[in-house]
Amino acid sequence: MTEKINNIVLDSTSKYKKLSIQISLNGLSFCIVDTIDNTVLLSKGVVFDNELNPIELEKELVKLFTEHNIASQYFSDVIAVHRNTLFCFVPKVLFIEEELSNYLKYNTKVLATDLVVYDEIENYDIINIYVPLMNINNYIYDLFGEFTYKHSSSIITSSLLNSNNGKGVSFYVYASENQMDITVISKKKLLLFNSFEYTTTEDFLYYLLFTSEQLKLDNETIQLKLFGSIEEDSDIYKGCYEHIKNVSIYVPDNSTFHLGDYTTKSIDFTILNAL
Repeated sequence: MTEKINNIVLDSTSKYKKLSIQISLNGLSFCIVDTIDNTVLLSKGVVFDNELNPIELEKELVKLFTEHNIASQYFSDVIAVHRNTLFCFVPKVLFIEEELSNYLKYNTKVLATDLVVYDEIENYDIINIYVPLMNINNYIYDLFGEFTYKHSSSIITSSLLNSNNGKGVSFYVYASENQMDITVISKKKLLLFNSFEYTTTEDFLYYLLFTSEQLKLDNETIQLKLFGSIEEDSDIYKGCYEHIKNVSIYVPDNSTFHLGDYTTKSIDFTILNAL
């Protein structure tokens, strides 16, 4: 059977597909899953040679969607994930919704025209305040109507807290498109989440070791878990191993979805965990 919604032809499986999109000035990616059998149907991404501005990024998203015929499909849910360093975490007990810009202005430059929003990291009493790219949100809304949007740090933090076994101090670093996200967890409690932009291995190691020093961690005992665009034969991995005793590549549990021909390396961590 088929039917039409907003002139889009639906087949019998259309209502069970979800779309997740990650938006960054350094790259774009998306993932489509079938929620009947939890199978990844399609996942694609592009990394830019240079950081784009929001207008250029929108043009690239239009191009990516056109290339893969995304705009003509129907999805039961659409989730947009904004990845940038324009965010800050606030304990829920100290959170006042009317003061969003005031929280954020100490971490980053907030323009008068910026929309400031927040995510709640459920079960952990953490509020994540951030600036989304509204031109991208508007474009997605024009295509699909109502949709959900979140910040990548909310998804990363929630996923790692839920999967952490609570033993010792775990130091996670997720790297992608010149941005590294550091999550430090001790006994199921978040000690720190922060993001840094880097271009060289030396930058990466500086932020890593600086964070460890500030938290007064013992590099002989912490468990450093690297994931994202890092391989064991990379200079970053080798550099980390020179300074920290216990280093490994973290393989997220993606048992919720059958990846098919894809791997955990070929599908971005945040777009899969946003679904």
